[in-house]
Amino acid sequence: MNLKRTVVVSLILGGFLFLPPSLPFHQDEPFASTFSIVAVDLTTGDVGVAVQSKFPNVRPVVPWAEAGVGAVATQSFANVSYGPRGLALMRNGATAEEALRILVSTDTARHTRQAGVVDAKGNAASWTGDECFDWAGGRAGSVAGGKGTLVVGKGYAAQGNILVGQETVDAMARTFEETNGSLADKLVAALVAGGKAGGDRRGEQSAALLVKRKGAGYDGTSDDFVDISVYDHPRPLQELERLYTLHKLYFFRTDPVNLIPLTADLCRELQVILSNKAYKGVQFYSGPVNGVFDDGTKKALQDFMGWENYDVRIRTDDRIDREVLEDIRKNYNEWRQKRKK
Repeated sequence: MNLKRTVVVSLILGGFLFLPPSLPFHQDEPFASTFSIVAVDLTTGDVGVAVQSKFPNVRPVVPWAEAGVGAVATQSFANVSYGPRGLALMRNGATAEEALRILVSTDTARHTRQAGVVDAKGNAASWTGDECFDWAGGRAGSVAGGKGTLVVGKGYAAQGNILVGQETVDAMARTFEETNGSLADKLVAALVAGGKAGGDRRGEQSAALLVKRKGAGYDGTSDDFVDISVYDHPRPLQELERLYTLHKLYFFRTDPVNLIPLTADLCRELQVILSNKAYKGVQFYSGPVNGVFDDGTKKALQDFMGWENYDVRIRTDDRIDREVLEDIRKNYNEWRQKRKK
């Protein structure tokens, strides 16, 4: 750790942000014993956290992230201020390691805390207090550590307490490294793998996925790429996977490789669906079913896609998103099958 840099960061922050030492532990502090992973994608700039716990509504307690800055997971007897304070430190120049060392050194109950931090440049750090309940420990990239240690590495930090064993953290790390796809894909896969490897030895209850990407929110005015919370569920990891699949369909923009032309046969198929007033109680298309993708058919398809919440995938050309088409077909066929019963 660069001590001089840490002092400078502390002094800079002291000019406009007071970072008081934490109060001693009290019984009313959240006991978010759990396992989590924080990570960054240096290509896209995505930063995020995935977390599961035998604790209700883990979303407002553990995961914190800011585009262009980093991500923080704060757990065990959680000091929730680690989230905003850690992000403030990194926003003003601290590395993940420096931010976590400052947070821990100013916390009189540090021995009960656990936290993982990653910055936008790929530096990662994890802390596990020596009073965290077994099994407890973490890893930052390829560097692993147990209780009473702060480990430093690259790319991601995985940690957990009250776990069946170290296998949970190791499975998260291994799966994160081996999974292809976006940061969110990798975080979900890692969390699920951690659960399958044992997870929290008290069981399951809630989960959350938080990923920030600059300008990637619904209308491009926010950085909220993914924000999913499972408040209370008998199988929160399974539910998180289901909700993430829905989120990708309704909030992710079209991947160009998924665009297909609206051929005459496909256009005719859609005209039949759009003409069926009984399906949605609205007749979106009233023209001829002739397979011609004219202005009337285009407007009807755009209206239908808005009605069905495919907002961010509505197009103005003569192509359609394959994932949207598959969902339209699936839903229409399910409706028809129910009508037959």
